[in-house]
Amino acid sequence: MSIALLANVLTIILCMAVLVQSVRMMKSLRTVKDGALTQVVEALQVATVQARAVLSDMKHTLGTDCARHAQLVERARELRDELSLMTGLADSAAERIVSAVSMANAQRHAREDAETVETDSEGETAAPVAEAA
Repeated sequence: MSIALLANVLTIILCMAVLVQSVRMMKSLRTVKDGALTQVVEALQVATVQARAVLSDMKHTLGTDCARHAQLVERARELRDELSLMTGLADSAAERIVSAVSMANAQRHAREDAETVETDSEGETAAPVAEAA
């Protein structure tokens, strides 16, 4: 096979591919010409209007709700600070109560120990006398 024959066959194949592609493009252009393009444009117009409406609603919602939420968050922070202060006061009061109770218990135990020692010392002197009798 010569180079000229090979080049001619290759050219024939490429020309057939161009013809097939041309036929496909003509069909597509007829479809667009017959009204498919207007339907696509109308659908895009409707979608654009709906998207604008949604965006407008979102802007309105974000504008009002975000401000309201910011106020709520600020109030919550104030309450947190107040509760923190109240918790600190309650903790210190509880510590003072526990300290007072432990001091009272220590005094009571010391008093009981002192009474026990006095009773034991009196009982030791009285016991031998009772045994002797």
